[in-house]
Amino acid sequence: MPALTNKRILLGITGGIAAYKCAELSRLLLKAGAEVRVVMTRAAREFVTPLTMQALTGNRVHLDLLDSEAEAAMGHIELARWADLVLVAPASADFLARCAQGRADDLLATLLLATSAPVALAPAMNQGMWSDPGTQRNLTDIRNRGVLVFGPAEGDQACGDVGPGRMLEPAELLASCAELFAGEPLVGRHLLITGGPTREAIDPVRFLSNHSSGKMAYALAAEAAAAGARVTLVSGPVALPTPDRVNRIDVTSAREMREAVMGQIADADAFIGVAAVADYRPAGIARGKIKKDDASMTIELLRNPDIISEVAELAERPLVVGFAAETGDVAAHGREKRKRKNLDLLFANHATETFNSDEVATTAISADGEIEIPRARKEAVARKMLELIAARLPDKAGQEPAP
Repeated sequence: MPALTNKRILLGITGGIAAYKCAELSRLLLKAGAEVRVVMTRAAREFVTPLTMQALTGNRVHLDLLDSEAEAAMGHIELARWADLVLVAPASADFLARCAQGRADDLLATLLLATSAPVALAPAMNQGMWSDPGTQRNLTDIRNRGVLVFGPAEGDQACGDVGPGRMLEPAELLASCAELFAGEPLVGRHLLITGGPTREAIDPVRFLSNHSSGKMAYALAAEAAAAGARVTLVSGPVALPTPDRVNRIDVTSAREMREAVMGQIADADAFIGVAAVADYRPAGIARGKIKKDDASMTIELLRNPDIISEVAELAERPLVVGFAAETGDVAAHGREKRKRKNLDLLFANHATETFNSDEVATTAISADGEIEIPRARKEAVARKMLELIAARLPDKAGQEPAP
């Protein structure tokens, strides 16, 4: 099954008997991991009902350009921005003509003008209409604008004719969609990321923790999901919204984080330990609030589990990526930590410059050497980090990554 994990497919349906195939096409896209939203022209509704497509995709079907509810938030523009791919299937001869002219007389045609995502059309029409010079001229204009055309196929047609004009079968369209994203190295990969601090309880109202904001982990999770990865984010307590298309597991303590990680690690392609896990926890948690009676207080501390080292020691381990937030000799401490914990890659940065900051500079450290990533917003740095991580992932057959 081709992988379209986390990809957002906007499926446009126009009027034609091939519209009935969109039910199966939606099912296959969803099974491949995509999220599907549907836009239907008025003519399409004569062949398949909006209720059918809504039931299959789990999303409201979009029908009208001037939708008073959607337009309150400029709904057609939001849809255009939402899509990673706009696929029109079937694309009727009428729609090809309107597309070639750059018309914006209904919701679907307007979306094609407004989107910056790739656009693909899957023509479906009578063989005579397909062969007509007007249709072929429209196709030339469409292709010159960078629009992709999938098909059509040849064969028996609903009208009884035989020839070119049949819409490609749903499985063929699925393969064509997946091929558009095949060059993205994270498509279909599972990245397990930890982020934020942990809190180690002293009593019901007090805890030990650190200044980690979780912003770096959340930026990595968001960028990885946008690149087509399946992302599981195990997060300590932070004041951040869950990134779009990311599965978030909330934890509090280091031991809870370890349990969540080990429960997800089996099918992970990469483990990225960004969380600032507390090294120690109180030996015991007071049942009630500790009163301020004495001039000083002593708390016995125990070592917390070393999650990333435990993952690195697994017999069948994923790619293991660590982070080191240091206050001095950043690169030297990072090199030592990478070797000691048996990590494939480590990103080292200055703790006081990254905690609660929207920007970061970092040094990527591996057995092959070091790469400096200049200071930038964490989202931009996250993309650079993911490029380095993706280059070290073994292929799906288990071979070593390319040098």
